[in-house]
Amino acid sequence: MLAGVCGGFADYFDLDPTLVRIGYVLICLISAGFPGLLVYGILAIVMPDS
Repeated sequence: MLAGVCGGFADYFDLDPTLVRIGYVLICLISAGFPGLLVYGILAIVMPDS
């Protein structure tokens, strides 16, 4: 919800944004948070605005 990364992925793949966000949080928790936050930050910069 911060930069719209998960919502953008959900829209692109025609998925429910809530499920994508929950999946992202689970992946962050499993990977100790840092890699997921780093990827989110990079994608927030790289992904085009819609």
